[in-house]
Formats: sequence, structure tokens, C-alpha cells
Amino acid sequence: MQGKSLTAYLYLAATFVAAMIAANVVATKIIVLGGLVAPAGVLAYSITFAVTDIVCETWGKERTQTIVRAGFVVQVLVWLLITLAVVVPPAPFWAEHQAAYASVLLGGTSRIIVASLIAYACSQTFDVWIFNRIKQATAGRHLWLRNNVGTALSQTLDTGLFITIAFYGKTDLMPLIGGQLLVKWIIALLDTPVVYAGVYLLRRLLQPPAAAQATA
Repeated sequence: MQGKSLTAYLYLAATFVAAMIAANVVATKIIVLGGLVAPAGVLAYSITFAVTDIVCETWGKERTQTIVRAGFVVQVLVWLLITLAVVVPPAPFWAEHQAAYASVLLGGTSRIIVASLIAYACSQTFDVWIFNRIKQATAGRHLWLRNNVGTALSQTLDTGLFITIAFYGKTDLMPLIGGQLLVKWIIALLDTPVVYAGVYLLRRLLQPPAAAQATA
């Protein structure tokens, strides 16, 4: 991979990691969207599934799994850096803010990071696998089918694991799971044109190497 292909791949990988980290940082806030209750991170995290679908359709399974593995390592690194920032002694004139800082950054985030790591590893790996299985079964046709089915099933797995681990004992889980699933499924439907546009633009940019197979 080189030239335009490498540049495009790196930008998508960076978008994936940025969305994933943002999702972890803001996930402690619970929001309401159209009457549905969900962690604020649902919006950012949904972007990661669109990115992996675009990458998988353009470069294949192995390149996508590379991004997924890198994302896992980055999450661990961020968690370690957050922990370090909290435990390093504060300046005397700033000490009064330490408790609030630790509560916001580490109090909720540590549990959410653990939940995110487990849910992430399972759902993203499954997403890449099911996307490719459907692609093989349809002989490379019907991108909309593997995009929606793969994302819906992967998001369901992700939501069940993440909400249960992150919020068990803190609140009623079913409204969070139900609300987040509906929001994610709606976003999955809405991101289909985005995936088609991303794949189309990449194939135009990278052809002939990446344009061997037409989207149906």
C-alpha cells in the first residue's frame, strides 16, 4: 500500500481511532434522543462501524483487522495516560480541583474503558467477520445488505456487553440497552449512503487497484 491508497487508509484509521476515543470520553453522560435514553458516546462510536465497512469493502478483511487491533492498543494507552494524569500529584494551587478531576476522568472512565475494551474486541471482530461472510455469500453484491445486517448484529452485541459491564448496579439497564440499540439501528440505516459514498469516492480515487469490484 502506497501513495493515495496509504494516505486514504491512514485518514480513515485516524477517524476510527478518534471516534472511538471520543465515545469513551463522553460515555459517562446519559442523553435523551427523541425520547430514547442512551450514553452520549453512541453517536461517536457508531462512526467506527461505518469506517470499518468502508475499509473492509475497499481494502479487505486483513487491513480492517489491523485498524481494529490498533484501536484496542490505543484504548489501553489512553486508559494508562488518564490514570497517570490522575495519580501524578497536583500543583498546590490546583489541589482543590483534584477530587473532581479524578472523579470525572477516572471515577467513571476506568469502568467504562474496561466495558469498552471487552465490547469493542468482541463486536468489532464479529463485525469484520460477518461483513466478509455476507460479501462471500452474495458474491460481492449488495453492499447495503452486509452494511446493515453486519452493523445491526455487531451493535447489538456491543450494546449488550457494554451497557451491562459499564452500568450494572448503577441504573436500570433495559432502558439504556433498548434506547441505545434503537439509536444505533437508526444510525446504521442512515449511514448506508455514507458507506456507499465513501466506497465510491475511494474507488474513483484509487482506481484501477481498488476498483476491481463494483458495488451493487
